[in-house]
Amino acid sequence: MHDLSIAFGVSLVLGMRHATDADHVVAVTTIVSRERSVWRSSGIGVMWGLGHTLTIFVVGGAIILFKLAFTPRLGLSMEFCVALMLIVLGYLNLTRPAIAEAVPQLRPFLVGIVHGMAGSAAVTLLILPLIDDPRWALLYLGVFGLGTIVGMAMITMAIAAPTIHVGARLVGLQRGIRIASGTASLAFGVYLGYKVGFIDGLFTALPNWTPQ
Repeated sequence: MHDLSIAFGVSLVLGMRHATDADHVVAVTTIVSRERSVWRSSGIGVMWGLGHTLTIFVVGGAIILFKLAFTPRLGLSMEFCVALMLIVLGYLNLTRPAIAEAVPQLRPFLVGIVHGMAGSAAVTLLILPLIDDPRWALLYLGVFGLGTIVGMAMITMAIAAPTIHVGARLVGLQRGIRIASGTASLAFGVYLGYKVGFIDGLFTALPNWTPQ
């Protein structure tokens, strides 16, 4: 039991650290760049975390309970979906009018679901050798998801607070932030797509995918 307590504590911390992955930060920054409220921005982080946790729990639970096999091509395909999503988010930020608008709550939730697709198999396959009991393994995934929700809420507040504070005083800064975040999202999405597709081998005969 002591070992399990340590494992769950580590899971919570890992979930919070997972929220700081580059693709997660880029996606959320692109979304909150249109926000004018710190609290609404933190809510975006929570919704992203909920979508992410839902996918991890569903996909991870299926792997644990039904012993589903995960091929390298399937794992890479899920990561490629994240690249496409980043490209779409960047494109929308660069092409939509620069007006203050509330972000629909469904958008960060759906973005979180897509990100969860990429991470669910990796997280689950890493813990399976450590926790034999499916019930404890599912609880581990839930704690990991909670850490991700908390971590992403904190990150979105940290991103939004200074930009909203300064943007309210400098005309045009909010638009500049929106363009910069959109460009970063678009560029990172293209890079990730190329890496997954050709370096890791999704579009080749020998795909190479390692859960991490």
